[in-house]
Amino acid sequence: MPLIRLFLKPGIDKQNTEYGAEGGYIDCDNVRFRYGLPEKIGGWTPFNGQEQYLVGGVVDCLAWTSVENVPYFAVATTKKIYIFNSGLWYDVTPIRDTNTGVTFTTTAGSTTVVVNDSSNGALVGDFVTFSSVTGDPGGIANADLQNEFEITAILTGSTYTITVPNAASSSASTAGDATAAYQISVGSDINYFDFGWGTGPWGLATFGTPRPASGSLALGSRNYKLDTYGEDLIIQQVDGGIYRWSENSGLSVRAAAIPGAPTKSTFALVSTPDRHLICFGTEATVGDDSTQDRMFVRFSNQEDIEVFTESATNTAGGQRLSNGNKIISALRSRGQILIFTDDALHGMQYLGPPYTFGFQQLGAACGIISPHAAIEAGGVTIWMGAESFFLFDGTVKKLPCTVQDYVFKDLNLVQGNLVYAGQNSLYNEITWWYCSAQSTRIDRCVTYNYLENVWTIGTMRRSGWQDVGVFNLPLGVQYLPDSTETPVTTTYGLTAGRSIVYIQEDGNNANGEILPSHLESGYFDIGDGEEITYMKRFIPDFREQEGNIEVRLKLRSYPQATDTLGSLDPYIITPTTTKVDTRSRGRQIALRIDTEDLDTKWRFGTMRIDVQPDGRR
Repeated sequence: MPLIRLFLKPGIDKQNTEYGAEGGYIDCDNVRFRYGLPEKIGGWTPFNGQEQYLVGGVVDCLAWTSVENVPYFAVATTKKIYIFNSGLWYDVTPIRDTNTGVTFTTTAGSTTVVVNDSSNGALVGDFVTFSSVTGDPGGIANADLQNEFEITAILTGSTYTITVPNAASSSASTAGDATAAYQISVGSDINYFDFGWGTGPWGLATFGTPRPASGSLALGSRNYKLDTYGEDLIIQQVDGGIYRWSENSGLSVRAAAIPGAPTKSTFALVSTPDRHLICFGTEATVGDDSTQDRMFVRFSNQEDIEVFTESATNTAGGQRLSNGNKIISALRSRGQILIFTDDALHGMQYLGPPYTFGFQQLGAACGIISPHAAIEAGGVTIWMGAESFFLFDGTVKKLPCTVQDYVFKDLNLVQGNLVYAGQNSLYNEITWWYCSAQSTRIDRCVTYNYLENVWTIGTMRRSGWQDVGVFNLPLGVQYLPDSTETPVTTTYGLTAGRSIVYIQEDGNNANGEILPSHLESGYFDIGDGEEITYMKRFIPDFREQEGNIEVRLKLRSYPQATDTLGSLDPYIITPTTTKVDTRSRGRQIALRIDTEDLDTKWRFGTMRIDVQPDGRR
């Protein structure tokens, strides 16, 4: 018989059975489709040429340039705000309070120090920096205390503990004197489903002690939205305050709360070209967080982000939306800002005085799952909901998805607001990273090629992403919850949890380690009707191959039968392999491609097989 070509359509199909997906692919990892053909994705290497660790889990990141074309890269974690510039990382986390007259209580031989500050308002895991230390309390050098510390335990409303680098030589009570600067409180890296036992960080307070009224029992994890106002960085803490880091002030100056802005909002961004700072899910009365209305939109005066109270002489104002329970996200789009609630999509257009902005509902039953789940690509907005994907091209539509059941039937909705979407415009892709049903951390991803309309799945873990533009290659951020690596800035008493930034699409390995990949097809008939077919050989068709590839042929006689492998399986394909002889027989066959070595690369074309009729025995 002549050689038979196996034509396989691009994309992963998880909606059909393995046999129903005949002529296509059913599974993959670290694989993309480009121009209709599958290939292994690019690898990644450390950003800035070395492994550098940030404290906490990254929840958003943003790259931009100043008017002098100086590049900046900001990263918001559950614990800190960092900015990268000229090869160095800077901690610009805002300071919420500064107290003087702070004293210390020490125990001889112990590195645990009790800090006495009656108005600290701190939580376990918060960060404090001491300055102007005097008195060498307990024999601890003032220089050892003039550092940043993570608070390890809250003892009472006026005392907490830190861990110092060198043990005290003597016991002392309320000794020394210092100034304490407290950073804004840290947040959880996961969501809590309900209040009750186990909610809040361990050691928050002693039994029977009232918990602080600062939101320590909040259900949601810490999240941020980063944006720019000119060359300045805008930092909106989700369900918290809004801050500004000024480029003119320099990287030694921390971000600070924006005067006159709402103190509690769900989301924020800057409108263009009119330059209003818009806060979503914000306060009906500016400055009073008890008036937060999660469906209220408030915008600043034009070109003045410190004025939010409307008057006859400015363009500030607000509007309450009606469809939905809360605003979750917003996105700048063509000629308008799209506002996503948990149930609907609204449009917000700049009209100019006297109304400033106009609002209209664009769709219903199309809510978004998280603050970072929407991407504008090719003039179309695409986002992930709780049960399906959507697009808006002038009309809201459900986006057909060939892996929908795989994603949404194995999605941890409790951790839904951790979902992060990133665009890789080099390959026309949007990827959503999410938590599978049994995980509280991001462990899965689903990718949509919006030009070729194909879907792939994978296990690459990223909690933040920056597309090409400021940098020549995309940047991805991975959270390592158990890592205790030394971070980019010195802090004593640190608990586990670090993030690392990678340059994506750089090389073929995963930060110097093996980047495994696999691709598996559905079953297809190699014979007609009841006919058993014997496969004698196949001719592989790989392009740009580097390293060896394993090819497996999985055979069945019936759709529900157990897989069998060819007697010579797996077949090792080298860059010079011309043909492979096999001893394989069956009615149906599936193809699986694997790479599990360093420095591998491949692009698969069209395989040809040599078959002949065979008996049943």
